[in-house]
This record gives sequence, structure tokens and C-alpha cells, in this order.
Amino acid sequence: MRRKNEELMTRIIEYAEDFYLQNSASPSVRAIAGEFGINASTAYRYLVEMNERGLITYDGSSIGTEKINKLQSGSETIKVPLVGRIACGIPGLAEENIEEYVPLPRSMFGEGDFFILRAKGDSMIDIGIESGDLVVIRQQSYADDGKVVVALVDNEATLKRLYHDNGRIRLHPENSKMDDIIVDDCIIQGIAVKVIKDII
Repeated sequence: MRRKNEELMTRIIEYAEDFYLQNSASPSVRAIAGEFGINASTAYRYLVEMNERGLITYDGSSIGTEKINKLQSGSETIKVPLVGRIACGIPGLAEENIEEYVPLPRSMFGEGDFFILRAKGDSMIDIGIESGDLVVIRQQSYADDGKVVVALVDNEATLKRLYHDNGRIRLHPENSKMDDIIVDDCIIQGIAVKVIKDII
């Protein structure tokens, strides 16, 4: 057998892992072929050789890697709704329409109800939350001081760090150029537990 392209093997592994994370299933031979611009028989031969080398496990339909096996053994995935954008700046209205469901490993997040918001603006950039990033939120109506929360102020939602000061609430932007938002009251919709970076 002609020696296969090592870089393509690595890319196939990464594609299979990303595909599994998004779909909880292995990509088909045809999907792999389409992704890399090769024909299906070539894609199949790559999978067979990668299996023989021990780079993956492949039984003719399912692809296994160390990362995929950890996801499978680390309990099931949960499908978390992506429900629009949230302001990282001045408060902005949270769009409640569900754009899609994103599968995430339950072992990473534990129990609870979650939703995902897409960050917009630059008020949280000092802690690495940039416009376009996905922020995983655990739904709860309370939060300790210092937690990054989704706060509803006058029916507008914003992502800020929460503090209680002398009977008032201080919503602190993690951007040294911005001022705190001081309010008498707000509704806590959840706390941020994970940021998924927008790397595309």
C-alpha cells in the first residue's frame, strides 16, 4: 500500500473528534471524503490503515480515538440550547429564540439546566470573553459575589460580574475602560460556567 499522507491522517482524526462532539456519532466515509476532497474509496483506505497503525479504532462504521472514548465513557452528552446573543457592554435584550442545540459532555458541567449565549461587545475582554464567544450558563436565580452572571435589568440582559454593595447591586464589567453599572435590583438568570472560544 502506498504510504499515506501523515498530515491528512491527523486532520481526519481531528475532524472525526469535532464531528463526534457536535453530533454524538462518527462521520461517514462519504462525509470524510467530502470534507477533504478525496474519493470515498481513498477515505476508506485511510481509515483502514489508521486502524492498523493503532491511530484510531475503526469497525467499518464507527471511529474511535482517545478523545472520543473519553467522551463516551464520561457519561452522556447533553444538548444545550443556544438562545441568541447577550450584551457585553451596555445591557442588551436577550433573544429567546433557540438558534440550535449544542451537544456538550455532561461530565464537564455536572447537573443542572444550561443554556448558551453568544457574547457581543467588549466589556468582559479582561477575562477573555470576546464578542462571538459562546458562554455556557447554568440556570439559577442566585449568585455569590464575584460570580459572572446573566443579569436582567429593566427587561434587558447583560453579562457582568456581580457584587452587592450597601443594599445595591454593582454589575462590574471586566474592561478597565468601562464603569460599573449600579442598580437597586436585578433578576439573576444564571451564572457563567464555561467559555467556548470563537476560533473560526
